[in-house]
Amino acid sequence: MSPDTSVVSGQQSQGPTASHRGHWGGVFAMSFGAFALVASEFMPVSLLTPMAADLQVSEGAVGQGIAISGVFAVLTSLSISALAGSINRKVLLLGLTAVMAVSGALVALSPGYLLFMIGRALIGVVIGGFWSMSAATAIRLVPATRVPRALAIFNGGNALATVLAAPLGSYLGSIIGWRGAFFCLVPVAILCLVWQWISLPSLKVPQRSTTIRDIFSIFTAFRNRPIAWGLAACGAFFMGQFILFTYIRPFLETVTRINVASISFVLLVLGVTGFAGTVLIGRFLGRRLYWTLAIIPALMALIAAALVPFGAWFPAVVVLLGLWGLLGTSAPVGWWSWIAKAMPSNAEQGGGLMVAVVQTCIALGSTLGGLLFDSIRYRGTFVASAVVLLLASLLALVTSRVTRQPVAEPAGS
Repeated sequence: MSPDTSVVSGQQSQGPTASHRGHWGGVFAMSFGAFALVASEFMPVSLLTPMAADLQVSEGAVGQGIAISGVFAVLTSLSISALAGSINRKVLLLGLTAVMAVSGALVALSPGYLLFMIGRALIGVVIGGFWSMSAATAIRLVPATRVPRALAIFNGGNALATVLAAPLGSYLGSIIGWRGAFFCLVPVAILCLVWQWISLPSLKVPQRSTTIRDIFSIFTAFRNRPIAWGLAACGAFFMGQFILFTYIRPFLETVTRINVASISFVLLVLGVTGFAGTVLIGRFLGRRLYWTLAIIPALMALIAAALVPFGAWFPAVVVLLGLWGLLGTSAPVGWWSWIAKAMPSNAEQGGGLMVAVVQTCIALGSTLGGLLFDSIRYRGTFVASAVVLLLASLLALVTSRVTRQPVAEPAGS
């Protein structure tokens, strides 16, 4: 994920020395924060239909709650480090976690659509801020040789939320309602806040002045053609994925025609296969990185297209969505590997761009999917997803071809 750009500028203090064991309690607290954050971000996916009925809006309008969180995540990821200046990063992380709790409470208690969208905008701020500082925090918590392990633990919380959040949200929604499911996120965020307060050390940064140029300097990486093409391919992938994924629940209810328990089962299958995909994809990276990044969206496009004729057949839907989870959840691992390879001298700034591109395209995908789902229902939505995913596959191949041409990284990247 995107780190604090104080690392990029070389002003960030280093983590513990090799003789120091590091602050592993803080690492696990950050992993728990990632779990709570991802669960909060995608909770609407499993509760779309009851939320729409209660708020008296369409499913597409509720889906915009994911879009608006993506917009605010982009704005935050690009600006938080520069705007935060010399604020102690522990204080900043605690503040973001507190905002996560406020967001969950606002959504759970919202009497109408406006307050719901404000709550979703707040979770977008947390998403952008948390992921933008995650790598920089890991660097300062553990010795340099243990940073990969710390980042793996961070992402473990992400992966666990991917497995549990959607089916658990659907199950809780059937028992205590969608508001109760969202309110369950509040004590989780408070627990995370207390854990971070106890386990994170002080994370001071040097005094420095902030200018508007600091915020926009991140975009210089687009001068590099392979990076520009790669980010376009990455963005197309996430856009195509979320055109379909955001509207899984209404599809299962209105087309497959299954009950809440069966929906929870399907979402659990999707999560479990996604977790397996994150474990297995490492075997297909390395020299086959670009082929992997091209093949995954192509296969997902076939799945999206196949769901149109087979959407009413429950066994086929389980298999197809299981494969969707296997491929879709593992692909981001490949894209993070790509950015580290494409910008070896400054992979962290590349991570900042990734956060912005991914969240922008998630917002675009969920918005487009909502417009299509409300107007021409699931067929047009799923076909659009397939088309954009095929575009992502082609762009990945173009990235591979352009990368073979020796191009220096842009100044300042």
